[in-house]
Amino acid sequence: MATITRSKKPVAVNPLKQSPPLGAALAFLGLKGIVPLFHGSQGCTAFAKVLLVRHFREAIPLATTAMTEVSTVLGGEDNIEQAILTLVEKAQPQLLGLLTTGLMETRGDDMHGILKSIRQRHPELDGLPIIFASTPDYKGALQEGYAAAVQAIVTTDYGTPETTEVDPKQVTILAGSLLGPGDVAEIKEIVAAFGLTPLMIPDLSESVDGHLDDDYNSITPGGTSLQELQQLARSRFTIVMGESLRPSAIALQEKFGTEFAVFPNLAGLSAVDAFLWQLAQLASPTPQIPAKYQRQRRQLQDAILDTHFYLGGKKVAVALEPDLLYQTATMLQQMGIEIQSAITTYKSPILKELPCENVLIGDLEDLEDVATGADLIITNSQGKRLADKLHIPLYRMGYPIYDRLGNGSRCLVGYRGTMQFLFDLGNIFIELGH
Repeated sequence: MATITRSKKPVAVNPLKQSPPLGAALAFLGLKGIVPLFHGSQGCTAFAKVLLVRHFREAIPLATTAMTEVSTVLGGEDNIEQAILTLVEKAQPQLLGLLTTGLMETRGDDMHGILKSIRQRHPELDGLPIIFASTPDYKGALQEGYAAAVQAIVTTDYGTPETTEVDPKQVTILAGSLLGPGDVAEIKEIVAAFGLTPLMIPDLSESVDGHLDDDYNSITPGGTSLQELQQLARSRFTIVMGESLRPSAIALQEKFGTEFAVFPNLAGLSAVDAFLWQLAQLASPTPQIPAKYQRQRRQLQDAILDTHFYLGGKKVAVALEPDLLYQTATMLQQMGIEIQSAITTYKSPILKELPCENVLIGDLEDLEDVATGADLIITNSQGKRLADKLHIPLYRMGYPIYDRLGNGSRCLVGYRGTMQFLFDLGNIFIELGH
């Protein structure tokens, strides 16, 4: 069990964490026909938009209530109302994702009361689901904001479906912030291979996966649709990817009675085995693994043999969000790699399960202090400066990655993704002559 400590510095230097509103916006981008609406100043939205555009190299639809000094003092209801009406007129969204920033959370706007008042004045909004997530900047980090948005997604009322009869083939997949668009696409393909229908929430694989559309989109071009969200009650089971989304699965269980299982990671032989066995049990009374994945498993076994010569005994310093940190550190430890130091953004229950002695809640300056002597650093692109300073190679992971291409299709989960991860690390050490 890892010991969790917190940096005692009064300020963050070279911050590791990204804001909760950014995480919530990322989760909302996995819904089809939505516009994430930031309730705050224009700068709050601009920062998130720039980071996401640089990471995915795609046009990212984000909107703002554009609060000023005066409207902040007097109240933001008029700004919210005007922003919603403008978006409905110009973008015609199927869904609207409303999230708060530190500015408005500090002021204490009654968001539920404001939305109720706006709907009373504008009955034309009755058919538009508005998903509200409270995401103050000063509490948590990207992962916590993402989780808050997912919980808001699964608890929002989308109207009564034509039938609530359980579909024996439909499975809800709650995709945590540790999964990128390429990871989500891989999971959907695996689930479908068992003859099951995945209801992915959120589904980044169809909105920020890097594809060309015929026209500019003022709303998300793909993702989980409103019609699919209306089918949540019909899922026979919920599979949770990432410990941070456990509360969302509990909410679904309380709302619809849907049983669930949590998979804190999906990289590595044992983790993928457990996931596939769960799917096999859901798919048939006589569980069987498709031949495609039996072969991929043997390929991963061979990849482990090929790469362990280069990875065994190495020391790695890792700085990531909690769920992604757990998945990565567990995979490294299984390959005989020592986790020399682990840095994360906020306290999460999964941190106690990390395969290392200590984990520090801090920033990249803290990583610089403890990474000396490591063979590799794993963090986002903000770690490039300290990696160069310490003359240690950097493997980029997390948000943001702005100096590498392909972030919309990169896959590091499942048997295939695990192989890619091991080959990436092995090639780094071969290049260095280790």
